[in-house]
Amino acid sequence: MLSFPFATSRKEKFDIINEIKERLLIAHPNNILAIGGYGSIGLKNDLPYSDIELHVITRDEVSINSHEFIYDKFKIEVSVKQKKEFFKQAIKVDDSWAVKAGVFINILPIYDPQNIFEEIRKLPLSVSDSAIRETMREFMIWEPYETIAKIRNNFMIRNYNYIPLGAKDLTWQTAKLIGLANRKYYSTRARTLEESIKIDSKPNGYVELAKCVMSGELSNIEYVYQLCESLLNGLNEWYEELGIVYRIQELPSFK
Repeated sequence: MLSFPFATSRKEKFDIINEIKERLLIAHPNNILAIGGYGSIGLKNDLPYSDIELHVITRDEVSINSHEFIYDKFKIEVSVKQKKEFFKQAIKVDDSWAVKAGVFINILPIYDPQNIFEEIRKLPLSVSDSAIRETMREFMIWEPYETIAKIRNNFMIRNYNYIPLGAKDLTWQTAKLIGLANRKYYSTRARTLEESIKIDSKPNGYVELAKCVMSGELSNIEYVYQLCESLLNGLNEWYEELGIVYRIQELPSFK
């Protein structure tokens, strides 16, 4: 087994974080407004092999390059955004909202004299119901509907190797919809499915398929296929309950 990625202690991580902070402030003394840790650093649950992810917020119209690199024992990402752009991203709603919102909410300030991160963490949860519903409508067309069609095609032509992959895709896509519908963001990608099955409003059939995916028990192709079909039924019933219509009755005018 290779010796890297390396295990590092929390103290070692924060020693390098503070060194990066000092270097940034020396290199750009008047242009950096805030520096904060996100991901496992922001959640304060980093483990020995966790990487280091840092937000760097600059004044508007100031351009500083982002960096992602491996140095010594550390994998480090320094994500640089101008203040206006960072605020814009924090309030954006898309299909990955439930996965990405925590990046803006769970931030550990490293340098933040203006309390910018306190302002930022309120934004993701202030998105409108209409924006969430429209995102769910669009995403259902883009991904789950198309995924179940692929699952049916491949099951029909007996390309059974695709069925477990399609089941994983459908489960992940549904988890994102569940987070959106409930305004719940997931703590980490690694715990998304585990957390999603505990959320109140979700489609029938989801828990059963998600448990199969989490356990890796996907070898019974017929059973997994039927779980996917059950989830499709559940998704459509759930959307009807939520009042979200994603299928149209007439062709667009294309004007």
